[in-house]
Amino acid sequence: MLGALGVVYGDIGTSPLYALKEAVRAASTQGAPDPRAIIGCVSMILWALILIISIKYALLIMRAGNRGEGGIMAMLALLRARHAKPGTLRAHVLVLGLVGAALLYGDGAITPAITVLSAVEGLKIDAPFLAPAVVPITTVILLGIFLVQRKGTRFIGQLFGPIMLLWFIALALLGIRGILMAPGILAAINPFAALYFITHTSPFVGFVVLGATFLAVTGGEAMYADMGHFGPQPIRFAWFSVVLPALMLNYFGQGGLLLTDPAAIDSPFYQLAPDWAHYPLIVFATAAAVIAAQSVITGAFSLTQQAMQLGLFPSVHVRHTADDQKGQIYIPIVNWMICVATLVSVFAFRSSDALAGAYGVAVSLLMAITTCLAALIALKWGYSLPAVLAVNGFFLLIDLVFFSANLVKLADGGWYPLLMALVLTVIMLTWRRGLALVEAARNRQRESEKDFLAMLATKPPMRLPGTAAFLASAARGVPLSLSHFVRHNHALHEHILLVTGKPEEVPRVADADRMEIVELAPGMTRVVLHFGFMETPRIPDGLRCGVERGLLPGIQLDDLSYYIGRETIIPREEIAGMAVWREHLFAFMQRNAERSAAHFHIPAKQVVEVGVEIEI
Repeated sequence: MLGALGVVYGDIGTSPLYALKEAVRAASTQGAPDPRAIIGCVSMILWALILIISIKYALLIMRAGNRGEGGIMAMLALLRARHAKPGTLRAHVLVLGLVGAALLYGDGAITPAITVLSAVEGLKIDAPFLAPAVVPITTVILLGIFLVQRKGTRFIGQLFGPIMLLWFIALALLGIRGILMAPGILAAINPFAALYFITHTSPFVGFVVLGATFLAVTGGEAMYADMGHFGPQPIRFAWFSVVLPALMLNYFGQGGLLLTDPAAIDSPFYQLAPDWAHYPLIVFATAAAVIAAQSVITGAFSLTQQAMQLGLFPSVHVRHTADDQKGQIYIPIVNWMICVATLVSVFAFRSSDALAGAYGVAVSLLMAITTCLAALIALKWGYSLPAVLAVNGFFLLIDLVFFSANLVKLADGGWYPLLMALVLTVIMLTWRRGLALVEAARNRQRESEKDFLAMLATKPPMRLPGTAAFLASAARGVPLSLSHFVRHNHALHEHILLVTGKPEEVPRVADADRMEIVELAPGMTRVVLHFGFMETPRIPDGLRCGVERGLLPGIQLDDLSYYIGRETIIPREEIAGMAVWREHLFAFMQRNAERSAAHFHIPAKQVVEVGVEIEI
């Protein structure tokens, strides 16, 4: 539970820095905020936390686990959408899921910016002359966060839980102080306070307030995405016993402060604290903001790794920062892409108020997509259609209302995360379609085992001593690297392994199910190694497991040569496939993707590359 506090709830735990402030500001179209507007906003935030986070995510969505793992990629794996044929329902589900995954990256570019900015802006309360320094200080902090990623966060991560526990205790104590100032704020417990405000204000103002209210629930997706790290029960227990009570008390406390002092609207969170505590609270809030940013960045690393394993994202270099912890990874290109996008957010918007306009659009759409995918999973698991429509339809309606409310922010910056999501969706769809075209081209050139063995029988090549492993993309046929090797060298090793690393739509594969072995002919063996989408595919480790179990007798792994096809993609306009610009995009990604040897962790000194040209 302590670990979940530090990783899962960093984002939603820092929402009090800006959520209620933005909601009340949106409701106060004429001067000082009206008491009914304040109570209505607090009531909307309270019931959004109850309906969306407590009921939808904690009690319902977290039941849709893939052997304990959660997140958008786990949902796609459960629905087996990865192998969908174009034009089918599963293909549309895949596109929907990829849009959701891309939206998470958009969220990842804004969350660090808005949390750190809102924390540092506390300096302006007691030292207005420091206002020009807010953006530079924020920039330095964010750069520090991204620079430290390559060293791993194991040590810092051990402090996350205790720091966030203290943070939630501070939220609760500050909230109690505000409630004692104006106990009348407790009227916000009644949901009719929210309904009264919405029905007694203009539709436009109501929509803007709903969009601002949604800022209080951003970060809820992390409960489901990080389920595999901690398990559902600790995450739920942390939410209901610590996080929800602390957030409720703080939002009520901020509301109570605004009832007594409407002028505190510029920073109700910091104004809750006594004057002497402002600077310590700024430091504390900045630490919590750093933890929230770190959680989002780590989530982007995990999401990228899962997408690569499922063949939905180009292979990029993944560095493990802790030998004994699988989840501790660092992906340089993802780190610096998010860093650039985050710094652009800071310099383009320059304040948490302006960033609030860009925040929420991507997350609200992601939540709607999650609800749709959860409905399909529930139907697959045998739940009745009326029950699924009633439950998921209710929550989808809430999601769509919030998404519609956030669309009001589109011109104020909401386009920014959506643009990033669009670019990443195009990249993922192009990569997936390109892989399918390449595999189709391979199939046209690939010889069958029968034909290849017949050729060896009629024209026996010179035999070379030792064993060679030829990496094969498919678990049938002869890899192009092998047929090219024999055709040009007229030679073949005494023992041949045709090795395929096959990603599975489960998080992890048991060692007993890791390997399939098929004897194709004397001296030629096909080996299929299965890897889960949460695992690191290591071909040598898989083969070593087979040697140790006696399934690959006589194989000396240290003397093994791995032959890998180095493919050059040549886009051809006359060949039916993708649009030419997408083919060139795919060829560019394929050239710059991590090489197969590095992806499968094969020692460089044992690798021999065989050049192959493929037209698509």
